Amino acid sequence: MSRIVVGPFNRVEGDLEVKLDIDQGRVNQAWINCTLYRGFEQMLVGKSPRDALVYTPRICGICSVSQSVAAARALADLQQAEVPENGELAANLILANENLADHISHFYLFFMPDFARAVYAGEFWYARVAKRFQAVKGSAAAQVIPARAEFLHLMGILAGKWPHSLAIQPGGLSKGIQPQERLRLLAILKGFRRFLERVTFGDSLEAIAGLSSITDLERWAESRDSDLALFVRLAEALNLASLGRGGDRFMSFGNYPLDGQPTLAPGVWEGGLQALDRSRISEDVSHSWMAQNEVCLPPGRGETRPDLDKPDGYSWCKAPRLDGTVVEVGALARQVVDGQPLARALVAESGSNVRNRVVMRLVEVARTLMRMEGWAAALKPEQPCYRDPGQVPDGTGVGMIEAARGSLGHWIRVEQGRIANYQIIAPTTWNFSPRDQAGQPGALEQALAGTPVREGEQDPVAVQHVVRSFDPCMVCTVH
Repeated sequence: MSRIVVGPFNRVEGDLEVKLDIDQGRVNQAWINCTLYRGFEQMLVGKSPRDALVYTPRICGICSVSQSVAAARALADLQQAEVPENGELAANLILANENLADHISHFYLFFMPDFARAVYAGEFWYARVAKRFQAVKGSAAAQVIPARAEFLHLMGILAGKWPHSLAIQPGGLSKGIQPQERLRLLAILKGFRRFLERVTFGDSLEAIAGLSSITDLERWAESRDSDLALFVRLAEALNLASLGRGGDRFMSFGNYPLDGQPTLAPGVWEGGLQALDRSRISEDVSHSWMAQNEVCLPPGRGETRPDLDKPDGYSWCKAPRLDGTVVEVGALARQVVDGQPLARALVAESGSNVRNRVVMRLVEVARTLMRMEGWAAALKPEQPCYRDPGQVPDGTGVGMIEAARGSLGHWIRVEQGRIANYQIIAPTTWNFSPRDQAGQPGALEQALAGTPVREGEQDPVAVQHVVRSFDPCMVCTVH
């Protein structure tokens, strides 16, 4: 038995360290250390409730809109706000814009460059993959960066700026939509569709969204010359379907409401679909550098009290649990819960793993962009996007959404016109949590068990694949 520490990781938003026990060339146990404490939850105590709309987007520059939407939803829940249809459509477009930009950035700029590492130089596919995906220098970066920038112009039209926009409010969107802006939105979406269909998929969005079985996926990949097809063939060559398997329990809060109902279904999947009872969410801090509570608290009553001297602590990340169990969140979880046939087929065959997480992230891009086209077409120029919900009363509110990386929740309590408590559980908090009081490892800790480590590796490439398959955002984790 030997032990190595991997980190800090590059191409990861924030700071991450992974401690591994290696036995006979495989990871026996893993401990995930989220190393940077930031304290946003404490900053908010005593502030005006609307200050949450200013502070929380600054938790992260990559997923600031997600934090903004969750904060606005928490305040809307507290205020019982009514959002006009235009406001729902515009907010969905803004959130989806950020989510898809994150997915594309992850695939091209964070995940795929690991396959261009010298450790793979002897593989038959290496020359093509290195030429395409080498970090910064590969041909893919030169295509995807301008396409992503053009796609994000949608954010400028609807939200004014990115990151840290204040356009999303509890009553909707603070900005109206003009006829020419709607036409510009449709043009931007059409341009991004062209990029995806020409480069990423080599096929129509409808064909990708319609993939319904593993056989369909494999046959499709054999007949196409595109980046997704290349990844599917690469996954087969490296058997990525056997790498990074988690606990196979998935959760989604649901996303993109229309008429108050989510377009993507909420729920829990463990061999079958179950209803999500948000009252069953709790936060365990037994192995976090947080002062110990007598019991695991629901986030509405959660506490953030740092304790760096805690003997059993090894991470600044808390350990959220649903019914006391570990769940995985993210694009794969969303699509499984929502009933996408390929997602359920992949999970039925091999559970959660590196291949399945990455494939479903890109399938989600196709499905979501098609929805965005419908939302933009449904916008009614010069109709209201905002309805004033009035003053913020004392009480509690919850905002639960799906960010690119998974389920994001904000819980607020207001007393005497000021924030008395504010708690956030970010997607990477779910996936990168430490052990809990029952000794259960978090989702990534489970997924790393059994990962192969080559002789002499101090920065194991397979470990990198597993970690990046979750697309971590560590600054959100340690908010």
